[in-house]
Amino acid sequence: MKKFLWMLGALLLPAFLLAQTANTVLEGLVTEDATGEQLIGASVRILKKKQLVQLVVTDYEGRFRVALEPGQYDLQITYSGFLPLEITHVNVLAGKINKIDCALSSGMTLQEVTIAAYKVPLISQDKTSSGYTLASDNITGKKGRKNKRAKPPKTPKQKIPKNTLLTGRDTSHMDYQRENYSLIVENSFLESISNPVSTFSIDVDGAAYSNVRRYLNIGNKPPKDAVRVEEFVNYFDYDYAGPGDKTPFAIHVEHDTCPWAPEHRLLVIGLQGKKVELESLPPSNFVFLVDVSGSMSEPNKLPLVQSSLNLLVEQLRPQDRVALVVYAGAAGLVLPSTPGTEKETIRNAIQRLQAGGSTAGAEGIELAYQTAQENFMKKGNNRVILCTDGDFNVGISDESELVRFIEKKRESSVFLSVLGFGTGNYQDSKMQQLADAGDGNHAYIDKLSEAQKVLVEEMGGNLFAIAKDVKIQIEFNPNQVAAYRLIGYENRMLKREDFDNDAKDAGELGAGHCTTALYELIPVGQEIPEQSVTEPLRYQKTKLSAQAKNDELMLLKVRYKKPRFGATSKLIKMTVPTYTSPFVSNNFQMAAAAASFGMLLRSSEYKGNATFDTALELAQSAATRDPMGYRKELCGLIAKAKKIYTD
Repeated sequence: MKKFLWMLGALLLPAFLLAQTANTVLEGLVTEDATGEQLIGASVRILKKKQLVQLVVTDYEGRFRVALEPGQYDLQITYSGFLPLEITHVNVLAGKINKIDCALSSGMTLQEVTIAAYKVPLISQDKTSSGYTLASDNITGKKGRKNKRAKPPKTPKQKIPKNTLLTGRDTSHMDYQRENYSLIVENSFLESISNPVSTFSIDVDGAAYSNVRRYLNIGNKPPKDAVRVEEFVNYFDYDYAGPGDKTPFAIHVEHDTCPWAPEHRLLVIGLQGKKVELESLPPSNFVFLVDVSGSMSEPNKLPLVQSSLNLLVEQLRPQDRVALVVYAGAAGLVLPSTPGTEKETIRNAIQRLQAGGSTAGAEGIELAYQTAQENFMKKGNNRVILCTDGDFNVGISDESELVRFIEKKRESSVFLSVLGFGTGNYQDSKMQQLADAGDGNHAYIDKLSEAQKVLVEEMGGNLFAIAKDVKIQIEFNPNQVAAYRLIGYENRMLKREDFDNDAKDAGELGAGHCTTALYELIPVGQEIPEQSVTEPLRYQKTKLSAQAKNDELMLLKVRYKKPRFGATSKLIKMTVPTYTSPFVSNNFQMAAAAASFGMLLRSSEYKGNATFDTALELAQSAATRDPMGYRKELCGLIAKAKKIYTD
């Protein structure tokens, strides 16, 4: 009998322990110390014996919840613009919901800490995997060239307070003069009678929004040219229905009273890409191209790159492959193309990277494309993912030369995604041009929750193209529209003849992604701004066709190509009636809120009667549908901006 009971206990013990683990939870709330406001998207690293166990981000209520084994843990909590917090010796009791709440202080006093230069043997075999460790000061290039640059002197490490985790620095008085943004000259109103046709390339990027958020979160006004209004609009998801046929996207059009100019109309055009489950997406051939130069040594650069890429690694499937290329004084292959089943090998290769040296960015891009082509998947998704602050200072550093290089490489059907990191010398203009030239997208990662959004939640949209060279052309009916203005998209404007020219490059649309464009319309009978009125032509007269006298508002045309080796575009066209829906949709409110906020930050001459209060009111109305908390975050950001711009 005793033997039987002993055997029964041995059988039940694993199930008992499993039940204990399943019911053992650590949950908490992360807030701002001064105001008590919940911090959405704060990063919570959970460690046991100095080893990372779990990495989670707080939800739209500032909360996190994770199942753990009973034991003692350390927590490291970070959020952009706030001092990091480390909590040690947290006891997690078995079978209980263990609660721990914490508050972060504004990061205005943390001193800059320089990371010591990376010094390891040239190449050392990793005994636990097939990966290699390369020193950034001693990388061997693709042709075996060794960088002869002298090693930098040792940098003494500074002492860090015991309860401080190194993740950031005081940026309230940061010199941003080395950050680079392209000049934006806002689109003006054009008369429909003389300029009825408007043509542009789509844009799905949201980099400008997350970059501007970085400025606002530390109490600074962003540069006006850092605000690209279309990227504010496209940062957010919209509730558009997907295509019901074999077309890769559906087209949605809505127009109603313009919130900042009630005498005008606001036209919203949305393209919704076909949603595809991760398991059904084609296999991926990824090449991570990581800048490990000296400029990447700061905590919000290379360490954040590593954490971000690890999030993507967790999403890899057995059919996916990843290679890792780095560049500093030269470029080198750290990890050959490795299947997604070997996640630990890939993570180890990423974690061994450290920064130091100059920046041979062009050589790294060349090696990354070569690696992607050597492992090319004919029926798969082939993509280079570049992680950098954009500070290329060795090799091809001229922007136009780099762009031509990337344009030539895209003919191989290898896409380029560009992830920007860092503060102080962020080269936004250069990175945007590279992404555009590489038929890819550009995102700015200011915190780990943004990496979660870009690389996990929107993985299909950002990394799997379903249509490329997507162009939109609109012909407005002068009998209905006296003048129009495209809001944003200044660097995406195309000539009228570019629409039918399949050799002209345009933007890509990813699986499940949506892109939204706004026009402000001046109806016939309303006053047109004086600077928009053009003199009548001397030698020809403009006549309205019979179609212009009907109730059509405009003719909308869209061209696109298949993502892999698509040479000939397909055309979709539709007429849009003057009929107005009896109610304003949530999508309309969200797009209007984002656009008016962007125009306010730019101090746009076209902002009309928009204020931070009216933008907040629109955003709060749109936030009734907010599963991920991004719209609620926008509301908080508008409130911060109002304080910054009115104090």
